[in-house]
Amino acid sequence: MIRTRVLVGGRVQGVSFRESCRGLAQRHGVTGWVRNRPDGRVEAVFEGPADDVRDLVEWMRHGPESAVVEDIVVRDEQPEGLDGFVIGATSSATGR
Repeated sequence: MIRTRVLVGGRVQGVSFRESCRGLAQRHGVTGWVRNRPDGRVEAVFEGPADDVRDLVEWMRHGPESAVVEDIVVRDEQPEGLDGFVIGATSSATGR
């Protein structure tokens, strides 16, 4: 089990990025969350098997068809044992 935080910049809001990400995460059995940030970026946290998390990070490099990803920051973190995958970082997805 690994945990990765991803920040994506470019034209990534208003293009179904979060919904597409959630669907892909659920298909891969990855837990976590995805949200729009006030600075225009999309932020996501993924927890799960290394190969599945890496697949999601790779998808984030281009996102859905209408997105234009200009930059991406990827940071590994300690897993927290998140439950489910949600849009927005809520208490139900924090593992607390």
